[in-house]
Amino acid sequence: MSSKKKIYKKKGNILKDLTRKILQILNQSPDNSFNYKQISSKLSLSDANARNQIIQKLEELKGQQKVEEVERGKFKILPLDKYYIGTIDATTNGNGYFICDDLEHDIYIPARNLNKALDKDTVKIYLYNRRNSKKQEGDVVEVIKRFKTEFVGVLQLNRNFGFVIPDDSKMYADIFIPQNKLKGAEDGVKVLVEMTNWPDKSKNPFGKIKEILGMPGDHDTEIHSILLEYGLPYKFPENVEAEAGKIPLEITEAEIAKRRDMRKDLTFTIDPKDAKDFDDALSFEILENGNYEIGIHIADVSHYVQEKTILEEEAYNRATSVYLVDRVVPMLPEVLSNGVCSLRPNEEKLTFSAVFEMNEKAQIVNEWFGRTITYSDKRFAYEEAQEIIETKGTTISSEISITGEEYTVEPKIVTATLKLDELAKKLRKKRLQQGAITFDRVEVKFNLDKNAEPLGVFFKESKDANKLIEEFMLLANRKVAEFIGRSKGVASKNTFIYRVHDEPNLDKLEGLQAIVSKFGYKNKIDTTSKKTTSTSLNQLLNDVHGKGEANMIETLAIRSMSKAEYTTQNIGHYGLAFDYYSHFTSPIRRYPDVMTHRLLQHYLDGGKSPKAEIYEEKCKHSSEMEYLASRAERDSIKYMQVKYMDNHKDQEFEGVISGVTEWGIYVEIIENKCEGMCRIREIKDDYYIYDEKQYALVGQSTKNMYQLGDHVLIKVKHTDLERKHLDFTLLDKINI
Repeated sequence: MSSKKKIYKKKGNILKDLTRKILQILNQSPDNSFNYKQISSKLSLSDANARNQIIQKLEELKGQQKVEEVERGKFKILPLDKYYIGTIDATTNGNGYFICDDLEHDIYIPARNLNKALDKDTVKIYLYNRRNSKKQEGDVVEVIKRFKTEFVGVLQLNRNFGFVIPDDSKMYADIFIPQNKLKGAEDGVKVLVEMTNWPDKSKNPFGKIKEILGMPGDHDTEIHSILLEYGLPYKFPENVEAEAGKIPLEITEAEIAKRRDMRKDLTFTIDPKDAKDFDDALSFEILENGNYEIGIHIADVSHYVQEKTILEEEAYNRATSVYLVDRVVPMLPEVLSNGVCSLRPNEEKLTFSAVFEMNEKAQIVNEWFGRTITYSDKRFAYEEAQEIIETKGTTISSEISITGEEYTVEPKIVTATLKLDELAKKLRKKRLQQGAITFDRVEVKFNLDKNAEPLGVFFKESKDANKLIEEFMLLANRKVAEFIGRSKGVASKNTFIYRVHDEPNLDKLEGLQAIVSKFGYKNKIDTTSKKTTSTSLNQLLNDVHGKGEANMIETLAIRSMSKAEYTTQNIGHYGLAFDYYSHFTSPIRRYPDVMTHRLLQHYLDGGKSPKAEIYEEKCKHSSEMEYLASRAERDSIKYMQVKYMDNHKDQEFEGVISGVTEWGIYVEIIENKCEGMCRIREIKDDYYIYDEKQYALVGQSTKNMYQLGDHVLIKVKHTDLERKHLDFTLLDKINI
């Protein structure tokens, strides 16, 4: 027998993944012990060579203290002090990190140890020290729960089967589709596929095609793909639409009699120019004592969407509307969101209101909460309201007006708007003095043609009219939360829905400090107290406002913050500097607001506190869906940015280096905030090495440096709509 043949035979007889397979068997029955024969049987192995390898591996695992020999030749898994349950955070290069509250740090999981675990899956791992190292690694021994089983991807068809190549860069395995599960899909189409199982001996999971979306690159196909990638539906089931169509539109006298009638109060809405769902309105009256009665009126969605109905179930499952770059995917069917619940002008509407008596100092003298009926006298766009504030309401120019016609604003509306603006500024000043943080970020918007093709990019900045609405919505949210959450100055035990925001991560703030100092911002982020932290952060945000690096630094500052979430356990809202805060003002587009309305009315009716566990579960679901919706929204913006830049490949752009990695630099174009990558291998003037401490790529010979925040000149090299990715060619470094 030749040496080549011997090597082949030896290699062929080595059992692959034997360690993991043995640990899986022992882990599935942690109270039982097994000998090598029992393990061989479970692995369907019977030859002497395989059994010898199992015996040898058991001794090896015993030496590594992964298993114990409870009696001669019988082994069981060690007690669970080295086993942890948590979630996988997969990377795009096929490895992952294990996240668990019981561990101080995230644990690295190399690709070979993932054991078919995917991003966000709940898993059990075995924790061990790497050989000849103090660093720890994990080995996935069990996938407890899949985070998701549906993926969007492109079908590659063979004669009798197909593979779906997932769009998700963190999904490292293509999905095998048998011929009888192809659903008639043709080669090259984009599909939604469900992963049905993953056989032990298969490199690929098996699946079935659930929906054919269309051809890659088609606009609707890509937008629907974004939604489905995050498990977000893009249309309502027929039974939900049918149920919504049965809702009575008439407001009966019996219903009016149950409510406070505020139809005669001056009431108006201020919303984006293209808005269709108006879930909040303001009313304004000057009282005889010189104070002001200000009503914050919110669509009474809970009147129409009753518990234990199809509409309620659908609203809960969606939990939020999704605002994509070219459309809104509503939480409620259009007959509700844009019709019966929307506070449209010149229509009577059922509302839930927070009414405040306020003095000249913007102090609350009296407050009232309850169900109302209102009548909106006027609908304004933000631009129109801003024109009133800036010109004292002499006229609204045709370019700004919703109707496209110039008109004069009624004096009483001018008076109301100007006074509300004045009071809002006092509320905002007070909030900032108490430690609120102001993230007045510029939003990227697109001018689209009728086919949703991007014609141009513009920035939407928050002005006085936006801040007017914001302050009164914040006031209503805060006061509703205080009304339920605090009784006679003491925290109550009543179950309620809070919007909370924990203190920032100090390590991340230190990282932010190190980065901004590279830009020449020397003011220290003072973490001595809540107040000093927020004051110094506000100073930083004010200093960078309008600069080329503003978007990047604002993004890094936001990442240093904790995530806001819904819960029944109140810890306050750090970013707003409120001890009590809820979401009350947007029930058309947020399910937590619907829960807030129901609980508020329950307590107004004298009801006792319900069990918190049920609501806590709903809060957790709402927070998760909000996160997925925000991911989809960001992806839709990236998609449109790539689409826009595809038409500007011959142009040169000035950008700011917004990220530095070992594989290249990310550059954000200043004039449109589109971000792309310049790959390190394509920077030809030197051999560059990533310097983590300096956030820079450094040339080995020239010592030339490309550092976070540097201004550079780039050109678009490649656009990838499916991956929503831009590749840039680095042309030059700009000294400023």
